[in-house]
Order: sequence, then C-alpha cells, then structure tokens
Amino acid sequence: MRSNQNNELILSNIPSSIAVDPIEKKPLYHFLPASKSYSIGTYGCNFKCKFCQNHEISQPQDCSRSLSQFKSLSSDVAVHSAIKNGCRSISYTYNEPTIFSEYAHSIGIHARKNGLHNIFVTNGYATNECWDYLSSFIDAANIDLKGNRKFYKELCGGVDYEKVLSSISYAKSKGIWIEITTLIIPGLNEDVKEIEEFICSVDHKMPWHLTAFFPRYQMKDIQCTNARTLERIKDSLSKRLEYVYCGNVLSKHQNTYCPKCNELLIKRNGFKVALNSILKNACPKCKYTISGVFE
Repeated sequence: MRSNQNNELILSNIPSSIAVDPIEKKPLYHFLPASKSYSIGTYGCNFKCKFCQNHEISQPQDCSRSLSQFKSLSSDVAVHSAIKNGCRSISYTYNEPTIFSEYAHSIGIHARKNGLHNIFVTNGYATNECWDYLSSFIDAANIDLKGNRKFYKELCGGVDYEKVLSSISYAKSKGIWIEITTLIIPGLNEDVKEIEEFICSVDHKMPWHLTAFFPRYQMKDIQCTNARTLERIKDSLSKRLEYVYCGNVLSKHQNTYCPKCNELLIKRNGFKVALNSILKNACPKCKYTISGVFE
C-alpha cells in the first residue's frame, strides 16, 4: 500500500473493496440504526491472525496486480458517491483501516464538512497519537477484542494484548462511540471472562457483539460456531452487561431490549431493522436512557 517515490513513502488511495452496507453489518447496533454506510477497504493489516475472515485482502501475497487493475478513489468521489447512495456515514473497513489512516483522514474530513459521519472497523491496535489524529473525523468505531493474552500471542502474530485494551479505553475517552466484537472460535476463546471484566471496568453499557467463526485461511480444520454456543455465552454475560448481541447468525439475541423493563426496542432480521421504537435515546415505556446515537 506504500511506495517509495523520490525517497518519500507515499500511501496508495486504491481501494480493494467498495460497497453500500447496512450499518448493522459493521456491526454497529447503537449508532444510527437502519442507516446505510458507504464502506471502503484497501489491502494489508498490522496483524497476522491465522483465522482471518478477510485474508484475501488483509494478507495478500502480492497485491501489485490488483493495484494495477483498480483505479484510485479520491475523497471528492467517495463523499459524492456516499451522498448519492443515500448513506449517512462512511466506514473504513474490510481490512485494517489504521494502516491507511492518512487516506481515511483525507476522506473523513471532507465527509464531515458534507454532513456525513465516519466509522472505523478496527482491531484497535493503535497508539494514542493515532487516536488523536483519528478523533478529528471519526464518530464511531467497532473494535475487535479477540481473546485473552495467550490468544493474541499464539493466533494473532504475537500482538501485545495490553496495548489493545489501553487503545480501547483511550478511544472511548476521546468521545468516539465504541462497540466491541469478539469472534468466538470453538475450543479457543469461548471463555470470555477476562474480556467481560475489562468491558465492565470501562463501561458496562458498551455494546458487545459475539460473532460466529467460519473456517478460513489457516484454520479451515476448525468447525463453525453454532448459534447455541453464542447464546449460552450471551446469557451468562447479560447478568452484568446491558447490551450483548449474537451476530451473523439468526437469533432473537440480535434484538435490543430495554435493560430496565425488557421492552423490545429494536427488532432486527439479519442486517435489516424491522422495528425501532427508541425515542430521544429512551425507552418509550419506562423512559430508561438507552446508550447510543439514535437520531
């Protein structure tokens, strides 16, 4: 993604993927539900996860051919396309967006001036300086919290687990709306007690998405995660956390309920919102404040 031009490292602005997605696909359940997000990805990652679900673009052996086939995408064209397609936000996603932060910044600043929100879908492995830079245009982020210390060391390329935790805390302190995702891999990270303790220490109202693993990349011998496993973990977590969801499987646990009176607030069918009764960030029945950005 970067080339040496006259002894200066230049970042490419050539995307690998562009799509108009429901914001629920990021996944974000408490940020502008039922809206569309213009989604952009490039190539590469700062992790080496053996289970990567998007390894074709995050871990390419050689992306030079692809880079020669596709055209660059300017910030003007990206913002115009987002507005033309009825999107309320632009998401930097599919691969790891921190590695193309300057490109996202150029688009994001222009997007904000045109009334669009900006979203990062990230592994959260970023310095405070990076979050300071991103906070000038990022409104929301979904951050992967993949497992415990051992999990990161053995399956993600030796990543420093503590730096991911501090990154999440710092991003939230910058006023960015944060939701967490954990990909549950059978037999490897089903024990999420350590993650639970961390989320409770930061904000027990921060939404947490448990998603199902599918055999990919270097872990094709591991079975898929079934919905019952996600639901079992979710039920145990809901005793302390207000918003825990089961993602990418059809389940009633995709819906949002009032933590106080259990009123159904948002009903979801996959990535589609069938009902949203939240009024001014509150439950219409008991008036309990629902955390999120619901415009």
